[in-house]
Amino acid sequence: MSRFDAVADAWDKGDLRQKIAHNVAEAMFENIPLNDTMNLLDFGAGTGLLTYKILPHVHSVTAVDTSPKMLEMLQSKSTPEHQIKTACCDITQMPLSETFDGIISSMAMHHVEETAAFLKTLHSHLNPGGFIAIADLDKEDGSFHSHGNDGVFHFGFDRDGLVKMATEAGFSDIAFDTALIIEKPYASYPVFLMRARKG
Repeated sequence: MSRFDAVADAWDKGDLRQKIAHNVAEAMFENIPLNDTMNLLDFGAGTGLLTYKILPHVHSVTAVDTSPKMLEMLQSKSTPEHQIKTACCDITQMPLSETFDGIISSMAMHHVEETAAFLKTLHSHLNPGGFIAIADLDKEDGSFHSHGNDGVFHFGFDRDGLVKMATEAGFSDIAFDTALIIEKPYASYPVFLMRARKG
């Protein structure tokens, strides 16, 4: 059983996770013109903390995660008004057959080993003119995860490096906002929201 499967039942009880989802959603609302015709993909959706905040503002969200237990928790929160499609897979290895108007993600990219290939995968899953809105940590020293760094491939990201990789993947109009700053006793950790469009 993966670490994420093991902690799925208690995942939503974390106040910090709730705060991150709230602030990331607010940053998306402020910077992305969502509408009720859009079909989105939420990469690394987990239990749906971000998914369910975005869903009322769009037509549909497909939640993608590699943890079946996380997606079970996500589905347990569905209502007749808010139904979410799920896909339990790694889209970098098993691309989906459909494309989307936008892809959102929160705190998942640092768990993906090959960032450049990941951005190219996102590009291939977008309709022309589609957007990405990815929230993750700015570069840090590896101290962010109190449980250790198992399954963590990147200690945050350098924004200029991401601009270069996103440009090479085919994105344009790349911009960053700081969604929130996570304060821990030993350090502060900014969380960015990277926005870009498929050219």
